[in-house]
Amino acid sequence: MTETTVGIGGAAESTDMVLNIGPQHPSTHGVLRLRLVLDGERIVSAEPVVGYMHRGAEKLFEARDYRQIVMLANRHDWLSAFSNELGVVMAVERMLGMEVPERAVWMRTLLAELNRVLNHLMFLGSYPLELGGITPIFHAFREREELQAVMEEISGGRMHYMFNRVGGLKEDLPAGWLGRARAAIADVRSRMYVYDKLVHGNEIFRARTRGVGVLSAEAVHAYGVSGPIARASGVDFDLRRDEPYLAYGELQDVLKVITRTEGDCLARFECLLDQTHNALDLAVACLDRMDALPPGPVNQRLPKVLKAPEGHTYAWTENPLGINGYYLVSKGEKTPYRLKLRSASYNNIQALAVLLPGQLVADMVAILGSLFFVVGDIDK
Repeated sequence: MTETTVGIGGAAESTDMVLNIGPQHPSTHGVLRLRLVLDGERIVSAEPVVGYMHRGAEKLFEARDYRQIVMLANRHDWLSAFSNELGVVMAVERMLGMEVPERAVWMRTLLAELNRVLNHLMFLGSYPLELGGITPIFHAFREREELQAVMEEISGGRMHYMFNRVGGLKEDLPAGWLGRARAAIADVRSRMYVYDKLVHGNEIFRARTRGVGVLSAEAVHAYGVSGPIARASGVDFDLRRDEPYLAYGELQDVLKVITRTEGDCLARFECLLDQTHNALDLAVACLDRMDALPPGPVNQRLPKVLKAPEGHTYAWTENPLGINGYYLVSKGEKTPYRLKLRSASYNNIQALAVLLPGQLVADMVAILGSLFFVVGDIDK
């Protein structure tokens, strides 16, 4: 027989309590569960429990041909749909040894940066909302609508663009689209002061985030954290600069890799904000280059049945939330033998196990929101 003593009154203060955050919680951007062990108001240990949204995309890749898998890859990070498509088609093109027309390369770069701004604007608006500030989310959606309008015009989709194809893009840009995109970018840039002053300059916001949830550079390397979260901890790594793909090799004078050393919630927000400014600058640089390019094809002619040669390859991209990797194995058939997806949010969220212990429960939502993740990107 085992005797169990249950603490009552003052004795309960020495009893650890297990608290479940989720699996549905307003600050988790999807269905995530956190299992926290508390000692009073302090978090003793934290375990992220994932898998509630698992769609089995990697297994479905094996039952779809190389044109159809773009649709599956498009959806895991629903805020970065264009960038998701890009990694898959780049992996297939590498297997085929295929060169993409120059016009398509610059169009892809432009649309990837616009998609990056769309992704970041969502977090620039929703993070203050999680800390009690409701105003920024309305500004964020206004700016997103401007950019989504030009993205929707070329692709027909508001979130899932399905505009990438193996060998290039679906079709050329509509007449006058470059001018409309330039106007939309100018409008968004003219109102970015909202986030610089209303949010970043807010003393309550800064008090809630400065020195809270410090992630060390050692933990970043140990957990494979990437993107703005890693750069906020002083890890100076960005694939667009360090292993250039698309047209980034020709944009090095415009591209700025934003880093901070503090590693706290405020530093992560600052990296995201400054990266948004730089993505708008990159988009303008791409528009300038597009204006100078002569008319030409935007895709390659492909056979009716597309088969990749036997072998394997790995392609990775600097997605808005971090590094996405695609390991493609082919047996020479029209479907992948194996396609392993390395999503940024999956690694980033694991850092909560070292980030939350020792913190106050009241700061948990501030830390969780500052990791800028999409749960579909975890439960791929």
